[in-house]
Amino acid sequence: MKHHAIDELQIVAEVKQDFPRRALTRSERLERWAELLERNPQRRLSTLHETEYQPARVRATMRGDGTPISVAFEDPVLRTAGLENDSYGEAKRFFELSDEQLHKVICYCHFGATVSASTAARHIRAMLVEKQPGLFARLRQIFLG
Repeated sequence: MKHHAIDELQIVAEVKQDFPRRALTRSERLERWAELLERNPQRRLSTLHETEYQPARVRATMRGDGTPISVAFEDPVLRTAGLENDSYGEAKRFFELSDEQLHKVICYCHFGATVSASTAARHIRAMLVEKQPGLFARLRQIFLG
């Protein structure tokens, strides 16, 4: 995927930036991500190295080509819904995941250098049935990272 600045695109096309975002629930976002991964279940995807040992600021910016997160970011539906990039921190924010939950999908320590798309999808689907954190736990997560 080649990225261009909006100024560059306006030379060759009319660019409308007021496109309304479609609001998706957390469950819809997770479901869509799992479905995207299940389209090519045998695909080997890159993991991120030792996410649990990185400081919060470093962990938030971690990314890699060909990760389960980048599969989500390639999807125009999820981007329209608000997924801004393919970093760990953005996936955590957009999909409303805890570090522990995202760690189960993306970390090297569970799978080695790669994880199958079907395995990542299975872990994402498991999050659909997990109990969501309460208000105080969510506020703590927001303010303390």
